[in-house]
Parts: sequence; structure tokens; C-alpha cells
Amino acid sequence: MNNWFNKNGIHLAIIAFFVVITFAYFSPVLVGKAPAQSDVIQSQAMQKEIMDFKEKDGKAPLWTNQMFGGMPAYQIWVPYAYNGATYGIALITKALPNPTGTVLLLLLGAYFLFIVLKVNPWLAAAGAIAFTFTMYNFVLIASGHSSKALAIGFFAPIIASILLTLRGRYWYGASLTALFLALEIRTNHVQMTYYLMLAIFIFVIVEFYQAFKNKTIPTLLKSFAFLAFSVAIAIMINASLLWSTAEYAKETNRGKSNLTATETAAEKGSGMSKEYAYQWSQGVGESFTFLIPDLYGGASGIDKLVNPEGNMYKAVAEITGGDPTQTTQAIQQLGGQLNMQQYWGEKPFTQGGYYFGAIICFLFVFGLFVVRSRLKWWILATTVLFILLSFGRHFPLVSDLFFDYFPLYNKFRAVESILAVVGLMVPMLAILAIKEIQDGNIEQKILIKKLTWSAAITGGFALIVAIVPTLFFSFKASNHMQIVQALTQTLQNNAGVAQKIANGLVEDRIAIGRADALRSFFFVLIGFGIVWAFITKKLNVQLALGLLVMAVLVDMWQVDRRYLNNQNFEYKKTASDFFKPRDVDNFIMADKDPDFRVYDASINTFSDASTSNFHKTVGGYHAAKLKRFDELIQHQFTKSVNQDVLDMLNTKYIITQDQQNGSYKMQRNPTAAGNAWFVQSVQFAKNADEEMKAISSFDAKKEAIVDESFKSLIDTKRLGTGQEGFIKLTNYNPDHLTYEYSTAKDAIAVFSEIYYDKGWKMYVDGVEKPYFRADYVLRAAQLEAGNHKLEFIFHPTSYYTGEKISLAGSILLLAGLGFGFYSEEKKKKKAVKA
Repeated sequence: MNNWFNKNGIHLAIIAFFVVITFAYFSPVLVGKAPAQSDVIQSQAMQKEIMDFKEKDGKAPLWTNQMFGGMPAYQIWVPYAYNGATYGIALITKALPNPTGTVLLLLLGAYFLFIVLKVNPWLAAAGAIAFTFTMYNFVLIASGHSSKALAIGFFAPIIASILLTLRGRYWYGASLTALFLALEIRTNHVQMTYYLMLAIFIFVIVEFYQAFKNKTIPTLLKSFAFLAFSVAIAIMINASLLWSTAEYAKETNRGKSNLTATETAAEKGSGMSKEYAYQWSQGVGESFTFLIPDLYGGASGIDKLVNPEGNMYKAVAEITGGDPTQTTQAIQQLGGQLNMQQYWGEKPFTQGGYYFGAIICFLFVFGLFVVRSRLKWWILATTVLFILLSFGRHFPLVSDLFFDYFPLYNKFRAVESILAVVGLMVPMLAILAIKEIQDGNIEQKILIKKLTWSAAITGGFALIVAIVPTLFFSFKASNHMQIVQALTQTLQNNAGVAQKIANGLVEDRIAIGRADALRSFFFVLIGFGIVWAFITKKLNVQLALGLLVMAVLVDMWQVDRRYLNNQNFEYKKTASDFFKPRDVDNFIMADKDPDFRVYDASINTFSDASTSNFHKTVGGYHAAKLKRFDELIQHQFTKSVNQDVLDMLNTKYIITQDQQNGSYKMQRNPTAAGNAWFVQSVQFAKNADEEMKAISSFDAKKEAIVDESFKSLIDTKRLGTGQEGFIKLTNYNPDHLTYEYSTAKDAIAVFSEIYYDKGWKMYVDGVEKPYFRADYVLRAAQLEAGNHKLEFIFHPTSYYTGEKISLAGSILLLAGLGFGFYSEEKKKKKAVKA
């Protein structure tokens, strides 16, 4: 035991150091606080019905009617109980207070990678800190993109495990690859996983080239065979998640358009439109924020402008009489109405950028000069390609190529997110550069020369920006002139004052950029001094690496605190604490009808889940809503609200807000169609375009609009009007609806439930019967005459069969890990005897 502690003592010390800095940074968690994450609160509102029924029945439904009329729960909350990775994720996120588990995963995963790269443990600690404290990771945590940050946390250990496998530690490396890849997939952030796989694809190309060059293809193929086994196990473990997600994705706004007459060229086929996908494209000039954090003003907002010493503040104060409150309010109005904010880039808004650290950027450039490992070429190729892809609409030559032709690439929005991978590549090469110094394979004179060049490039650029900031950057948004014109009109054509305020804004932005440029220059200088002293042996290894760790930590820590600090924390709240019921909500919740919908026009109806915390809604918030419902929103709710569509969706209540006094009003909709009804006639449509046109004006209670493809399921000769019968909902569960009906003749029933044939089955008296789509998004069926019990049950094969495969995969993973660790110990014992 003592021998084990002697061998691993330094690793234990570093892990303890990681724990200390994590809890020091997130000290509010020690008193029961958590980040006030808006996206998490929205997510809780989305999950409300799921969690209510889980608590009531002990089983979470796989469908919820809480948003957009109804949708699968796959991308909201599903247990995946037979997926072993579920419990691994729970251990990370639940065992420690949020977000310390995620941050420790980032630190330990990256540390594992750098140890696999055979660097000094304290140097590995510096690399882990550089990657973990990359600004983007902390911006994600602050905004509540928890699954995204968690997915990034598995990047490093997956790469480390692949490297172990390629080194001939086949079972050990392959089993760890399967473990970490399974966890990565289970985070359910497909976009981040996709970007990692793209980086690994580039790695495979580099490895094949090197193997061909060195004539070691057979050895490489053996490693890849083990890795293929790892991938298969990871996919098996996540079978239910992947299968149901893939099935659902085809039916969402990431899938193929159903409409043809009104779609744009970009919407044809499958995937998102380029305009939507490219909304958050990294500006070419914004890439310099890798080195100078707030060169582009930092996050959107006016926090840095509400400063009595600022130029814009002084200019605005002249027209407010110097009153601080009025001046602040005026700047807030200018920021909100005219977008006169500190951020001046091309994104609609931003919560922060991608600062990689001044010291790390300097060492990255140094690594380009001195690193001899073939990993350099993979890191460089990935970094360059991913930066170009992050430009999106600003560099369509590359982006459009991938968007149009590369599989699945057009399924994702916010292309700047790909820089999360670059956030790992940059510190990797930076740390490998220091490793080259330690290895002693390069002459001291050459090292000093290349180190000086690297400092001159990075530090010199930062110094130029600090001295002459407008030499390379304008500090003006692309629509600056339009903003000045709009401001002039607002100020009753007082062009002089408008220009003075606009100039003040630009001067404040310059001051922000200049301050950070000078800051980065000094950190480059510090990094240069430490590494120079290390090369020239003015400092020993331990002291030099210790200073490097602290310098990197201080650099990153200071910038991260701008975006995530103690002010972001509050005592834990749920959506119910955050979204307080209004009088109208309390009135509606008193209605004992188990299934009806609410249309809330007082909020951004289709981008806000707050009302979903209380009611089943027509609106909501979700990035992957069903395509047909999304098309319904665009065509029936955008220009004006179609009352006929509200009726067919059984919208029983409509909430509005008085624009003058802010009070909320509730109107009961007397024409809501109910849970289900018999129609008198059926109108057939040739395609989706005709369906959409038909529901623009129709009587949902009297006629059903049905696509001709379902004609075979309707026998018009046997149909009655259904008017002499009835149909009613007798029991409600989100994924199990029970009805009773009675009719003298066969009749067409329309159900105010969203059509989704990937799992919903209809049973009449326990016998499965066919149903079809009507009114563009609803379910309908021809029901046989008589008195019957009808049930709709959501039982998707993709989930239930997938869970069985997940269980088998989880068992295989445990067996693989056991054998992997056994084989590793066996090798160690043989090595000791030898």
C-alpha cells in the first residue's frame, strides 16, 4: 500500500489541488447556492408534466403534451434506466454540487490526456487548467448549457483512451474508449459529439498517412479493430437514446420540409436553412479574442458602459442633466432599442467568447515551431479547419462545402460552437511545446530563438493593439451608420449630440480592447520569462512548472470571473420558484378538465416555456420541435393567429396582456373543439401544401382535411355523420389516452392530439386498429359502429427494444473494463519480473 502511495502521491496531490481550486472558484456552493441558469429553469418548465406523472405513477411518460400541442419526451427528459452510462452521468452531476462535478470532470479528463501524452504531472496540471478554464466552458455553465459543458468534458479522456489503444494497450485502451464514448453519447448533446468525431476523423487520416509512410498498416488496423469494438459497445449502451433520437430527428425542424410551394431554396431537402444555422457565426476578426479576451467588447450588454468615467456615459449625461439614474436608464434604452452595446461583433448577441489564454496562445505558436510529434499536424489541421468552419457565413467557401455535402453537418446551428474542440487543441500543442524543452532534443540557442519569435508574434500583436487599437479594428458594428441615423431621429434630428454619443461608445469599446490587449501583452511577457528561465536553467523543473501552473490559472481565472462569479449564484430555485402563477394561471388551473391547451399571447409564445410550467400549451421552447408543428407556427400564427387552428388544437383559454397597465387577461374560447369529435365530411388534399391552405379557413368540428395518401384507410361508403353518437376522453395519461365512444354507423373521429406514428398505436377494445393524420398535425381514424373503448398508447419500439440492447451493451462494457484492467495489471507484473 505504501508503495502505491509513493508511486501515485503526486497524482493524488494534483487531484487535491483541482478539488481546492474548483471549490474556491465556486465557493457559493458550500452554502447551498447554485448558478442562476436561465436555460436550466426553462428546462424544468418543459419537464413539468413528465416529472408530475413520474412522481404520481413512479414511471416517467415518454410523451408530453405540455409544449407545442404534444411531442416525444426524448429530448426533454427520459430515464434510459438500462443504459449504464446514465448512472455515470448521474454520479458526475449529482454526487457533487452543481457545477463542481462538471468542472472536475474537465480537469481530471484533461489531466488524464496529458499524462497519457507522457508529460510531467505538473505540466499536465497546467494543461488541464488551461483547457478547463477556457472562457467558453464557463460561459456555458453560466448560461445553463449543462449538457454541452458535460459533453466537452469527455473530449480529452476519449482522445487519451484512443492513444492508449494505438500504443498497443489494446484491451485497456479500448475498454476505456468504450466507457468514455458511451458517457459522451449519453450527455445527449449530438452537436458536440459530432464535432469531436470530426476531429477524430482527421486524426485517423493522419495516422493512416503515417502508418503508410512507416509501413505499419497491419498494426494500425489491429488498433482500429479494437476501437471499432469500442464504438460498437458505446452505441449498444446508448441504443435506446440513439435510435429514438434518430427516429425523432427526421420528424423535427432539422428534418425534411413537408411543404414545397412556400419553402425557400435553403429549406429544400433535409436539415436547417443556412440562414438559421449560420446565425451565430464567429467573426473573422473575433478570432483574435483567443488572445485578447474582450477585444470585441465581451458579452452583449451595457455593464461596462454604465461608468461615470466612460465617454458614452458623459455624452449621455449632457442630455439628462447629469442625473445618474436617468443617464443609466437612457444607456439601457439605447442598448436595447438601438443595439448600442459594448459588444460590436456580428452575432445577434453573445454571452462571451473563446479566450484560450495569452500564455497558452503564446505557447501554441511556440509549439508550431518546436513540436516534432506527428500529433502537431493533427492539432494544426483540426484547428485551422475548425476555425474556418466557425466563420460560417463570413467564410462560406469552406462552410457551405460542409453544410451542403458533409453528412449531418446541416443538422446543427450556432456553427461557432465548433471552437469548443479548438479549446482543447490549443493547450495540447502548448503543453507539448514545453515537453519538447524537457525532452532536451533541441539545442538551447534554437529554443531561445523560436521562443523569442513566438513572444514577438503574440505579445507584439497585443502590444500593437494596445498602442494603436484602430490600426486593425474599427470598434464599430457593421451597421454603425444606421445606428447613428436612428439615434439622430430619436434625438429629434440633433446630429451633433447623436454623433457625440456614438463616438463615446466607440471610444469606450477602444478602451476595453486596449486594456485587455495590454493585459495579454504582460501575460505573454510573464510566460516568456518563465519558459526562458526554464530553458536557460535559471529555474529548476519543479519551480518553473509550478510558476507556469499559477500563471495560467491566474490568467484564465481573472477573465472567467467576468462571466461567472459569485453574483451568478443564488439559493437553489426550481421553475415553480422562478415562474410565479398569475391570477389567470390560478383560474385556469382550477379547471378540472384533464386535457386542454392554453395559448399565451403575453409572452414570446413559441420561444418561452414559462407558461408550460402551469399548463398544456400551444407554444413553448425547444430547439427540436416537430417539423409539422413548426410549419403550422410559421403559416398559421406568424402574421396573425388562426382561430380555426386554435379550435382544432382544443385551445380552451387565451391569455393576453394589456399594453397600457400591464395587467393579464384571460379569455375562454367557446369554439374550442374538445378532446375528440366526429366530423360530417372529409376533404382530401393532394399534398402538404393543400393541407396547409385548407386549414387556413375551415370548420374543424365539421370537416377533416386528410392527405390522399391515407385514402385507403377511409371507407366513404360506410360512413355516417357521427352526429347521432358521441366520443369522450375518460382517462388521461400523457402516453396513454382512453376514450369511450358510441355511434350508430361508422364515423370519422378527429383527436386533438399531435400525430406521430413512430410509437403511437390505437386500440379499439384491445385490438390494434389503423389511424391517420388529419388537419395537418392531428390524429384521426374511421371508427366502427357500436359502443367501444378506444385507447392511444405510446409504445415506441426504438425506446423499449433499444433499452434491451442498452442493457446488453452495459453488461459487455463491464466485462470489457474488467478484462482490460486485468490485462493491464498482468502486463505490469510481467514487466516487474522482467
